[in-house]
Amino acid sequence: MTFGFWKGKTVLVTGHTGFKGGWLTIWLKNMGAEVVGYALQPYSNPALFETARVADGIHSIIGDIREGEKLQAVISRHRPEIVFHLAAQSLVRPSYSDPVTTYATNVMGTVNLLEAVRHADSVRAVVNVTSDKCYENREWFWPYRENDPLGGYDPYSSSKGCAELVTSAYRNSFFKQGVALASARAGNVIGGGDWAQDRLVPDIMSALIEGRPLTIRNPDAIRPWQHVLEPLNGYLMLAERLWAQGQEFAEAWNFGPGSEDARPVSWVVDRLYNVWGRGPDWERDRSVQPHEAGVLKLDSSKARTRMRWRPRLNLDTTLEWVAAWYQAHGAGLDMRRITENQIADYNKMKVEE
Repeated sequence: MTFGFWKGKTVLVTGHTGFKGGWLTIWLKNMGAEVVGYALQPYSNPALFETARVADGIHSIIGDIREGEKLQAVISRHRPEIVFHLAAQSLVRPSYSDPVTTYATNVMGTVNLLEAVRHADSVRAVVNVTSDKCYENREWFWPYRENDPLGGYDPYSSSKGCAELVTSAYRNSFFKQGVALASARAGNVIGGGDWAQDRLVPDIMSALIEGRPLTIRNPDAIRPWQHVLEPLNGYLMLAERLWAQGQEFAEAWNFGPGSEDARPVSWVVDRLYNVWGRGPDWERDRSVQPHEAGVLKLDSSKARTRMRWRPRLNLDTTLEWVAAWYQAHGAGLDMRRITENQIADYNKMKVEE
């Protein structure tokens, strides 16, 4: 990533009030970008958007990605040069209870964004962030590659597969020249400031803070865990390549951890409790649960080879950073500064070849 590249660039981030969008917005702002955010109100209380003052120094617009005309007006008014599309219904379990909203947001929201870009003359590069769950999960131990079949058992995973198909169709139909459009698929992202329901780290933090036992739905499930800054670094590098080399990088890209960091849920729980300084205190949820994938891994060989992208944090260090962030929040510290400090520390790290 080239820090000077972003200075003065006008960048639209959809979903800036969310967890990943908030971290990305702060990072872009610190590199000198003119950031325009478009998203719903924060979905949790507390929320990173408020605790880390994500809106400071940017154009923060509250709006629904399903409102195509409003989104098009925002792009027309602010004239972004680069777009990161992160606005989404991002959880598996809520997709079972409200599949219509999930599909409307993740599929038609993507259509609305790309349609707005199609009618704009300012945008040069778009990174559409989907999910590692967009693949047809075969419950095998081999990591999925970008050319593996798309699918999705549950509405959320299916909606992300659909969003990939929408992206491919717009790329082939409308963006062969001019706009360079890529999609990005990350692993299970964790980090400070995530308070979403039915996600592992927020569940652990709530149990620790409240001093109660933790109930785990799928302790044996294996996921590709990574700190939020890892895929965000990949998205930024990808946007730079799209800007400089256009259609050569207008493809789908995986950004996942090394194979050693694809770990069972129970391993992550035990390790995070240990880092926090408490003995593990959890039990398996014996109730009937909706289907979720048992094994999920990503192959990021393409990004490693063609973009020279590499993870910088192993999972043990990631969990230390996660615990440090939440402990700082509990101590009432300035969470904007804590977040910026972790970004600065990440930038200083050398990549292990």
